[in-house]
Amino acid sequence: MNFTLRQLQYFNAVAEQRNFGRAAQVCHVSQPALSVQIKALEETLGGTLFERQARDILLTPLGRDVLDYARQVLGAADRLDQFAKDQSGGHRSLSIGIIPTIAPYLLPGVLAGLRAADVSLKVQIREARTERLLSMLRAGEVDAGLLALPAVGPELFELPLFEDRFLLAGSAVRLQSMPQDPEALHPLDLQATQLMLLDDGHCLTDQALEVCGQDRSSGLINMGASSLATLSRLVAEGFGLTLMPELAARAETEAVPGLKLQRFGAPQPFRTIGLVRRMSTSAEDWFDSLADVIRQVGEDIVAETRK
Repeated sequence: MNFTLRQLQYFNAVAEQRNFGRAAQVCHVSQPALSVQIKALEETLGGTLFERQARDILLTPLGRDVLDYARQVLGAADRLDQFAKDQSGGHRSLSIGIIPTIAPYLLPGVLAGLRAADVSLKVQIREARTERLLSMLRAGEVDAGLLALPAVGPELFELPLFEDRFLLAGSAVRLQSMPQDPEALHPLDLQATQLMLLDDGHCLTDQALEVCGQDRSSGLINMGASSLATLSRLVAEGFGLTLMPELAARAETEAVPGLKLQRFGAPQPFRTIGLVRRMSTSAEDWFDSLADVIRQVGEDIVAETRK
């Protein structure tokens, strides 16, 4: 099909104005010039688009079908034109992947920080577990990933941002059965029968198993919860104990009144939250600016938890 955006614009104007003269005025062209383009479009599409009556212009059945497509094409062209103007004017668009055990706790503050720092920045968020997020990053579906380090692969550049320590979480009764001296409480002392963790695919589960000296071969560990919110409610009801990241601690204890937390003795277990991009991505200012915002928001949350 050899038609042009101009022809579609003229066609849409005639359909709206129902008059060739008024449509020509709207398009800032002469009526003969507009009529020539409409005729060329009709020849391309193989039929007439308008019924030309003495005092009115009506769409033919073909015209009605074409009008819907024409408006979709013109709308997409307008959006592409605006995008090009935004790019030339310094407006930027970023797609960021983030893992589920970080997203609900860090995102509100990060998005607010980005908005305050650069109102021209358009951010798209993709939430995915670590393996899927890294696949999207390698495939170019996202520009950066926010996750627990390390990320695997020499083709990726990772920037550590802040330390997110683990707390022991459970019901008051469960925690009372643990050593009350914080310095005497260590992850390695936890029994497999006490642990409830997220289901497979969450890197938080792997990290929790590592710090507790456990592995997936133990059939005694309950790994069935799909989110930290679900896990918090289960352990608050006394079904076991779990490791709670500082990032999530305040939000989950406020949402689940029966959830209690206890710190481990030194050295406290932790995960490192970091930002990852492809090595092939040019090191532009956006990456460092994004990292600065995330670092500040994350450090503020964990500092509040440590008070």
